[in-house]
Amino acid sequence: MSHLRIYSDTHASTPLVDTASAHKIQHELARIGVRFEQWETPVALSATPSPEEVLAAYQADIQRLVAQEGYQSWDVISLQADHPQKDELRQKFLHEHRHAEDEVRFFVEGQGLFCLHIAQHIYQVLCVKGDLISVPANTPHWFDMGSQPNFTAIRLFNNPDGWIAHFTGSDIATLYPLLD
Repeated sequence: MSHLRIYSDTHASTPLVDTASAHKIQHELARIGVRFEQWETPVALSATPSPEEVLAAYQADIQRLVAQEGYQSWDVISLQADHPQKDELRQKFLHEHRHAEDEVRFFVEGQGLFCLHIAQHIYQVLCVKGDLISVPANTPHWFDMGSQPNFTAIRLFNNPDGWIAHFTGSDIATLYPLLD
């Protein structure tokens, strides 16, 4: 189930907001310019769908976002617990960073925790199957896929070069709860 916790960026002990209401999550994130949507799966996917099958299933939603936001490319990423570099990848994503473009993810399967550092607050958004999040360009954030990752997501990009991170050097991510 999707979940949102909002903390002060100076007090990681107690959330100011703690909700699993999709409507409240969408409302709270919209206030800070973050898109959050929940999509229905239009067709049943196979147990281990190919990237082509995933993209075909969500083509209408992808095209809607492309028309609205001008995304130039999209792909599918899958990461499983048996990936040989899962620990390295997790550590890389756990450092606060920014992108010069929006970071857009739609979770086809599994889950991931996006942590956004905006206006003296930390917004922790647990995204699960069916959730789309769009983190605006230049927003400091980090991502936790957990110690045993298991997700498939569609990524959309403004820039054909794809995911390019600019790390802030802050250790703030170490102060807040992780996925597990």
